[in-house]
Amino acid sequence: MAERFLQYLLTEKRFSKHTVNAYNTDINQFLDFLESNFEINNHIEVNDKIIRSWLVQLSDRGLSPRSINRKLSSLKSLYKFELRSGKIKTNPVININGPKTEKRLPSFIEEKEMQFLFERLEFEDSFKGIRDKLILELFYQTGMRLSELRNLKVKDIDYSKKVLKVLGKRNKERLIPLHNQSLILLSNYTKLRAKEGQFSHPFLILNNKAEQAGKKFVYRTVNSYLSKVTTSTKKSPHVIRHTFATHMLNRGADLNTIKELLGHANLAATQVYTHNTINKLKTVYKQAHPKGQN
Repeated sequence: MAERFLQYLLTEKRFSKHTVNAYNTDINQFLDFLESNFEINNHIEVNDKIIRSWLVQLSDRGLSPRSINRKLSSLKSLYKFELRSGKIKTNPVININGPKTEKRLPSFIEEKEMQFLFERLEFEDSFKGIRDKLILELFYQTGMRLSELRNLKVKDIDYSKKVLKVLGKRNKERLIPLHNQSLILLSNYTKLRAKEGQFSHPFLILNNKAEQAGKKFVYRTVNSYLSKVTTSTKKSPHVIRHTFATHMLNRGADLNTIKELLGHANLAATQVYTHNTINKLKTVYKQAHPKGQN
């Protein structure tokens, strides 16, 4: 029933298939609610009271405020689309606000722990060892997402300009600078790939079967190595992304630069990292200032 909207998200908004599937799930759940509770078989014949009753039901089922807000966001996008296309004259969701959520600060790894990872932890002197170190190096030196690393291709490396081309959300490309250490590691890795007859594979990061690395494979690799250097409960590729941004900010990088490197669509998504920096400043102040404990 919302096929046109989903196609619009995929082709015009250029959302990822994963995101479109999430929208599809939310909308189908809403349509099931309409049919089972109000005997309504389409989303056009809906008012704000019906939508509010759905949100109440979701809350009664134990869904978190964050999950409810995500589903509400899906509906808002749907009805905004229907309003533009002329299917509806008034937007039934425009004045509905979702439940308040607690702001969660991004988890990150301390600098000394990341330093230990790259400078003191031993990696195997093999294809596997060099590849694993490269995975960690690219995450920490670029702040890229898991999906972005998986989809990197050999041709995306520009050794002469010392940059890496990354394809982000909504197929938006960005260039990320690489330092010499990363370039040397990339060069060693690609040469080793060639020796093992894998040079022709277009994707950069390969698993142990010489195939494009999957999400679970990359996650397990990162989790395994981070477990050796940190006691943090969260040890994922996304935590390294948070770590990259936090460490950059702590060392004086401006928010706009970090925004561009991360591939954020707006500055608001990047500003969350300032909270970690402020917390660190408070800690240092309390430790260093004569009246910091007062």
